[in-house]
Amino acid sequence: MSSRMGEAKQLLRLGGNTVLGQVVENVRGAEVDEIVLVLGHAAETIKESVDIEGLKVAINEDYRQGMGSSLRVGLSALDAGVDAALIVLADQPFVRPATLNQLVDQYQQSDAQILIPMYKGFRGNPVLLDRSVFGEVMALKGDIGCRAIFGNHTEGIVKVPVADIGILLDLDSKEDFERLQNFSQGTADEAALIEAANRGGREIPGVREIGQERELIIVGSEPVAMALAKLGRLLRFSVTVVDPLLKISDLPEADRFLDSLDFSQLPPASGRYVVVASRGKFDEEAVEQALRADCTSVAVVANRKRAQEIHRRLELKGEAAEKRAKVRAPAGLDIGAETPEEIALSIMAEIVSESRHKAEKSSAIGF
Repeated sequence: MSSRMGEAKQLLRLGGNTVLGQVVENVRGAEVDEIVLVLGHAAETIKESVDIEGLKVAINEDYRQGMGSSLRVGLSALDAGVDAALIVLADQPFVRPATLNQLVDQYQQSDAQILIPMYKGFRGNPVLLDRSVFGEVMALKGDIGCRAIFGNHTEGIVKVPVADIGILLDLDSKEDFERLQNFSQGTADEAALIEAANRGGREIPGVREIGQERELIIVGSEPVAMALAKLGRLLRFSVTVVDPLLKISDLPEADRFLDSLDFSQLPPASGRYVVVASRGKFDEEAVEQALRADCTSVAVVANRKRAQEIHRRLELKGEAAEKRAKVRAPAGLDIGAETPEEIALSIMAEIVSESRHKAEKSSAIGF
C-alpha cells in the first residue's frame, strides 16, 4: 500500500519512466516466456498508467493480507506448463535484464529448486522458483515472502554471484526515491547507483589504529546496528560495519567498513564478536561467514521463529554442535528491550559478559 512512501510508489517517475514501468521494461528485456503483473492497492489507477500490452494482469483482492497473498495470486495465474518463475519486486527498478537471464541460465544448467542472486556475498532479489516449490509458496499466509520456505530446501538452493547492485536497491521511502530518481536502467552503472544512494563505494579504511583487541563486527545498517556501533565505540571495542551501501560519513563511530560479506578481509583480533542486525537480509550468509572465520560468538537480531530457522539450517548443513553453540539467536539478554537502543544495550551486555569470562579463563590458564 506504499504506506512509507505516502503514495503509490509504482507510479512515481524515475527518469523517463514510472518505477513499475521500468521494472516491466527490464523483465521484457529478459528471456522469459510469460509475465504476470499482480496488482492490489490502487490497481485500476496503476493499470491505466502502465503499458500492460502482452502482460497477464492478476488482481489480488486480499492485498492487505501481505506478500503471501500476492505470491499466491501470481503463481496461480501462470500457464500450467511453466517450469519455473522469477519473483520480481515492483520497487526494484535497477535490476538488469542480464541478471534475470543469468538466473534463468543457471537454473537450466542445474537441478536447483530455488536460485538466489548474490552481490558481494549479500543476498538480494529477485529469486527464481522451480515449479516443485510453488505449492509451498502458495500456502504462505501473511506478510512473508519466499524466504519462509528456504529452510525446507537446504540442498535445493543455489546462490548465484552477480555483478548487479540493483538486486539490493529498492524504493521503500521518499528518501530512497529522491536519491535514485535521476537514474534509469539504461544509464545507471554500479558506481553511479552507489553514489546516488548516498552510500558511496569505498575500500576498507582504518580510522584509528586497531591492534589485537576486541572487535565488534556489525552486519547491516538498521537502527539497532547504528546504536550498536555507538555503544561498541563507547565500550572500547574496535567497530567494523559490514554493509554493501553504507559510507564513512553515515556512521562516524565505525573504525572500518566492509562492503562485501567476506570476513577473510578482516585483520586479526583477540576476540571477534559478530552481531547480525540486517532485518533478515543476508543473515544466514553472515552467520556462515562468522563461523567460518572462527569468531568468538555471533548474535542475530531476530524473532524466535526466525532464530529457530537459522539454528535448524545450521544443523541441516552439518555444522558441529560446538560451532552452533556460538550462535546467539535471538540476540541479547532478556531485559524487556523494545527500542533499537535498548536492544543494542541488551546485546552489548551479553557480549561484554562473554568477553570478560573469556579473559578470566585465559588468565586462569596462564596462571
